[in-house]
Amino acid sequence: MGKFTRNRWRLRLQEIIYEADTPAGKLFDVVLLIAILASIVLVMLESVKSIDARFHAFLNISEWVITILFSIEYIARILTVKKPFNYIFSFYGIVDFLATIPKYISLLVGGVHALAALRALRLLRVFRILKLARYLGASNTLINAIKASRAKISVFLFTVLIVAIILGTIMYLIEGEANGFTNIPKSVYWCIVTLTTVGFGDIAPQTPLGQFIASLVMILGYGIIAVPTGIVSAEYTSQSRLNKEKAPESSGKKSPSSIALNSQCCSNCLNESHRDDAEYCFKCGCKLHHD
Repeated sequence: MGKFTRNRWRLRLQEIIYEADTPAGKLFDVVLLIAILASIVLVMLESVKSIDARFHAFLNISEWVITILFSIEYIARILTVKKPFNYIFSFYGIVDFLATIPKYISLLVGGVHALAALRALRLLRVFRILKLARYLGASNTLINAIKASRAKISVFLFTVLIVAIILGTIMYLIEGEANGFTNIPKSVYWCIVTLTTVGFGDIAPQTPLGQFIASLVMILGYGIIAVPTGIVSAEYTSQSRLNKEKAPESSGKKSPSSIALNSQCCSNCLNESHRDDAEYCFKCGCKLHHD
């Protein structure tokens, strides 16, 4: 009876911690996100010397409270799964560990607690709360479009690099060391910065011919920005059309992007995003619902 009660307790706690389909699970995740945001704000405020000088004790105590809460949550996540190492060495497990440990290390090494800003990565859990997994079909189309475009984009970037080298060399010959173009690599750096319309302003042409070429480079930069977008957009349209052609028109089957997914988490392998009607994990076959 005791073992059965413990198992029920673990399953209930796992449902709250790892899933967002139940009111308790959703509340847990919302509170967790608020705590993450609060911890990030605390770290940012502590980096401001004037604020830290006035509220150092409050900021320090608040960070310790949140760190201890995160530590308890991390331990609970390990204790509630069948295979703890699956969580510990998973992406979220590593992120959770890195988000918790900096404050403890700061006891030995000063300044390391600022790494607590890594907690921002934990905000990725918002995808589970908002059930954004249902849009995986559309995201897969975009990913396929980017993959299909990589050859064209690579050729385009290689061409831009060649243009930057040529124009940088020309500017080095025209402007010379007297105007800040001390060598060809630095001139190529200026050309890349100008092409991308960043324009740090640390180097600027002084001769009329150099300024004329710089104007052409700036105009060319605006045209270059649109090229990769056009390539990916064309491939995305092509991928969308291909998906529609492959989709059965009369079979009544739903496309991957329209299948309802939930945040049901497998207690064995921690796999998520199962279909609403799924009874077993599609990865390891473990039963999802425990009666």
